[in-house]
Amino acid sequence: MVKRKLISTRTLKSGMKIDQAIVDSRGREMIARGAVLDDFQIEYLREHGVAGIYVSEGEPEEVSELERNLPIYTRQLIEKSRVEDRSKVKLNQEVCKRVGEGIQFLFHNTDSEGFLETTTNISNELVRAITGSNAVAIDINLIKVSDEYTFKHSVDVATMAMVIGQTCGLNTEELRELGIAGLLHDLGKSQIPLEVLNKPGRLDDKEFELMKQHSLFGFKILKEKNQFSEPIMKGVLQHHEKMSGKGYPLGTMGDDIHKYARIIAVADVYDALVTERPYKKAFPKREAVEMIMAMTQDLDMNVMLSFLNCVILYPVDSIVNLSSGEPAKVVKNNRNNCLRPTVVGLKTGKLYDLCDDINCASLVIL
Repeated sequence: MVKRKLISTRTLKSGMKIDQAIVDSRGREMIARGAVLDDFQIEYLREHGVAGIYVSEGEPEEVSELERNLPIYTRQLIEKSRVEDRSKVKLNQEVCKRVGEGIQFLFHNTDSEGFLETTTNISNELVRAITGSNAVAIDINLIKVSDEYTFKHSVDVATMAMVIGQTCGLNTEELRELGIAGLLHDLGKSQIPLEVLNKPGRLDDKEFELMKQHSLFGFKILKEKNQFSEPIMKGVLQHHEKMSGKGYPLGTMGDDIHKYARIIAVADVYDALVTERPYKKAFPKREAVEMIMAMTQDLDMNVMLSFLNCVILYPVDSIVNLSSGEPAKVVKNNRNNCLRPTVVGLKTGKLYDLCDDINCASLVIL
């Protein structure tokens, strides 16, 4: 049975599940209800003066009862079919802190002499985090660096782009450059007035036209420094261009869009969709992936496929609800379709290969 309990943030421990949403002064959701807390989030709560929060303990009564009383053959089937998820990107607390401080420095000090050095150091941190753990998969919930959307978004996008880039066959130097372009892709927003950048509602036509210039502003900032390679600058300039030519700021299309920009574009769209903003709710990850899959005219297909191979929506051992009404445990993720893992029904004890078994075609995860 799930119990709701109010406890002091001083006694919080990593792994506890929060039973309320945490919002900042602008009403933005910083920690979602139901999130499993880590050290970084706990430190955030304490630093921001949150004295206590509600946490939930236990599993829903039906699921916990089912799991406790699973027949032996069902337990054996779960154990036999279980395949560990591929190594996922995870930034530890120390790296999160350094990266978070570094990206905020860059956006607030675009004229600094140490701009290039700071950018390179952050990108190298991310390269080490990805290559050091042989990370080949992304779980967006594991990437948290800041309570400010622009900074968090920049690191999310850079990290996802680098994992996608690795899947696309980029070498270490290209990954480092891609990381820099990802970190700086929204640098031009530092030139946008705060009342436009942080407007709680939708932008009017004039404001939107100004916002669409941010990639051009970022490109100009980097070009004036004369320290960044052309691929990095193109990654920043073109990340809102579309393969169809209907993007901005220049309407570049197809192969004329640099590969860094095409990779960043996919990561940028996904992170924007799954993140809460003052003017919109976050889309569930499944819906966000489905929306990206529908953007075949605007996004590079090879990059999209690499992204779909990287994303893990339902980690192994998580409990999901099937459209049949049955709860099930995830035992294997399928690289070819992140929306349709292999699961074991907790009531029927059946193995459902949602990806390759035609008999499961009508089943979906809700």
